[in-house]
Amino acid sequence: MLGLLFPGQSAQGAEALRRLLPYPEAAPVFAALEQVVGLPLDGILNAGDRLFENALAQPLVCALELAAAAVLDPEAEVCAGYSIGELAAYGFAGSLTVPEVLRLARVRAEAMDAASDLPQRMVAVRGVVPVLPDGVHVAIRNGADRVVLAGEASAADAACERLAAMGASVTPLQVRVASHTPLMAPAMPVFRRALEAADFRAPARRVLAGIDGAPVLSRDRAIDTLSRQLCQTVEWEACMIGLEESGCTAAVELPPGSNLSRMLRDRGMTARALDEFQTLEGADGWIGRH
Repeated sequence: MLGLLFPGQSAQGAEALRRLLPYPEAAPVFAALEQVVGLPLDGILNAGDRLFENALAQPLVCALELAAAAVLDPEAEVCAGYSIGELAAYGFAGSLTVPEVLRLARVRAEAMDAASDLPQRMVAVRGVVPVLPDGVHVAIRNGADRVVLAGEASAADAACERLAAMGASVTPLQVRVASHTPLMAPAMPVFRRALEAADFRAPARRVLAGIDGAPVLSRDRAIDTLSRQLCQTVEWEACMIGLEESGCTAAVELPPGSNLSRMLRDRGMTARALDEFQTLEGADGWIGRH
């Protein structure tokens, strides 16, 4: 059984978009993206650092994933999304149309930005089980000693200095809000109302909830877990266990990025990222064999 992985922010860039542009299946997705972000594709391709601003980054990540899924049309029975990627997973699972996914991604991004009145930071930490000071939270748990921390910038920087001194690997992420922490609590009701107002259907494919890795089968649970994900730790390790327990024998990671597939390979699962293939045709052949 094939699983499909929908990554989050920090790896999006113009090259991932440029790679998908020649494929006619991707055109409706990118047309919807232009409408949602208010920029033509040329403007997005030349946006530079703006690609990491939430209002553009979150719809763009969803568009890249759904465009790649439209081109490849993989027969995946279970999918899991990392942060904003979880919203795109529901588009693939038939819960939302592509324009609705991208519109909701913009709503989500703007609500998160509005919740951020002080500089905030997200950093990936590996190699140490962190003991955290006040104001710093585990935003994403990828393993016991492999986490993403988030909080107000000054507190996060101080925590990371201590962790680096203990021998941890510390990597700042190009995400400018403390996603998946209590600091995002003001954004949760805004996003929940938008999800409830959307034409959101029960998923036709199994989606694993980011906050606990359990399968989501109903509209109500999908809306609840997507909303809570804004200010609650994403338990990606639980999602990886959920993929294994679902019977996945292989997984493919949509663009942008390749971190999710590497983490699965570390657990012994067969997994590849589209970004690792020279051509989408080569990726399609690999998917067909799994």
